[in-house]
Amino acid sequence: MKIYTKTGDKGTTALFGGTRVPKHHIRIDSYGTVDELNSHLGLIRDQNIDTHYKELLMHIQDRLFTVGAILATDPEKAVLKNGKERLNIPKISDANIERLEQEIDNMNTALPPMTHFVLPGGHQTVSFCHIARCVCRRAERLASALNDLEPIDPLALTYLNRLSDYLFVLARKLSFDLNANEVKWIPEKQ
Repeated sequence: MKIYTKTGDKGTTALFGGTRVPKHHIRIDSYGTVDELNSHLGLIRDQNIDTHYKELLMHIQDRLFTVGAILATDPEKAVLKNGKERLNIPKISDANIERLEQEIDNMNTALPPMTHFVLPGGHQTVSFCHIARCVCRRAERLASALNDLEPIDPLALTYLNRLSDYLFVLARKLSFDLNANEVKWIPEKQ
């Protein structure tokens, strides 16, 4: 299989289903940012962290491929006139979202309560989590903007929202596990 197709040499690309759009289209920006997020999660997974987190991150990466497929699909090409699905696109489920919520709740039980905003940093692995959280928020903003133009699966939006929460709590939990300094933001008095 060739990696290069030359079909995008003039600044367009094909969505799942065949529709061609400019490479700067919000749909491309949306799933491209999800792909960027997925790469950041791979970087976190490559760190010296507990196997449980590595396995969950791999599961999340798989789910992000699903979100990417949802975002990469032209809604007009996804469904036949009789209402049946034309393309075999995976789905995000309530169970996927609930799993993130359970993980957040489990990590929070081991953490001191939050009393301040937290400055990103304290350990390289923790910083990677904060970067991933920010990229996740950007992916969510882009998917939300796309949803305003062409509705997408609402569970994909919910998943991105919950994932950014998970990544924040994971950063706090890894700070705790790694005995890293969690720096609280204390505004300067003017």
